[in-house]
Amino acid sequence: MDDRKNSLLKEIVETYIKTVKPVGSKSLCDKFKLSSATIRNEMAALEELGLLEKNHISSGRIPSEEGYKYYVKNLMEPETLTGKDMLQLQKIFANNELNLSDAITKCMEIISEITNYTSVVLGNNSDDNNLLQVSIIALNDRQVVAVICTDKGHVENKTFNLPANTDVKEIIKTSEIINKLLVGTPIKEVSQRLELEIKPIIKKSIYQYETIYNIFYDALSDFASSSNIHVSGRNNMFDQPEYNDAMEMKKIAKKFEDISYIKKIDHPNETDEDIKIYIGKESDFDPNVTIIRKKYKIDGEEGTIAVIGPKRMDYQRIVGLLEYVDEAIDKKKGE
Repeated sequence: MDDRKNSLLKEIVETYIKTVKPVGSKSLCDKFKLSSATIRNEMAALEELGLLEKNHISSGRIPSEEGYKYYVKNLMEPETLTGKDMLQLQKIFANNELNLSDAITKCMEIISEITNYTSVVLGNNSDDNNLLQVSIIALNDRQVVAVICTDKGHVENKTFNLPANTDVKEIIKTSEIINKLLVGTPIKEVSQRLELEIKPIIKKSIYQYETIYNIFYDALSDFASSSNIHVSGRNNMFDQPEYNDAMEMKKIAKKFEDISYIKKIDHPNETDEDIKIYIGKESDFDPNVTIIRKKYKIDGEEGTIAVIGPKRMDYQRIVGLLEYVDEAIDKKKGE
């Protein structure tokens, strides 16, 4: 494409990202010092190339999925961080009380807050975590929360709806059996030991053993699968105008709760540590989102940081933020 079309496409993409409004020819005339007719012809040519789409409620154009891809590959430049953003992230990495993994997770939480997108950290697996405690909190006669802690300080909870006539006291008694016999067990071995060693004991002493056993098995299995996954700002996506539709919101929300979908962000077969951008159908997560992802290594072990947002994502800013975090990780490892 020639320089003029490139400049026009760049302006249209970046304007639409900021305003969420279709871009018309009149708004571009002054900036490019071209006639409205010339701008319209160039926009029509970009539409023919599949880089722009016409919005049905306006005479303006919006970027197509292919338009975003072309912009990212050929036109985008990472944005320099503002002093405020940089200071927030610097404080995290300067905190010597945080280990590097925790600092990365905290930084991604901040990035989720300041961008209003969803962030994900897929850390190292939980093989080095041992079970410390399982606690049961009764919310009422029909709901309990299972709280699971490891010796590395990782804590997760899961709420269960109980079948009618389930005795909460028996659930608490089962948690006491598990704590007595499984504390200190590596998380990756807990489910197997629960099935082979603990289930026969529960069967002898708990009346509703099948129902109660399944509660603990589900909670501990989910914990083993997700203890290295941190998702921040799940609901941020729903503040974006693309998700005003209730069905679309429900679909995305369900995926954020599904560990198998979150894990698709990782692309484990890819070893390239450059920042990767997956737009729309390129994403295994959902065809209506963009995922910007970066792999990192700490002491030879790999992890992944990612930001999820609409295809109308502020690409320049997110890439700039992830580049800064990546540089800070390298600097911290060298200290």
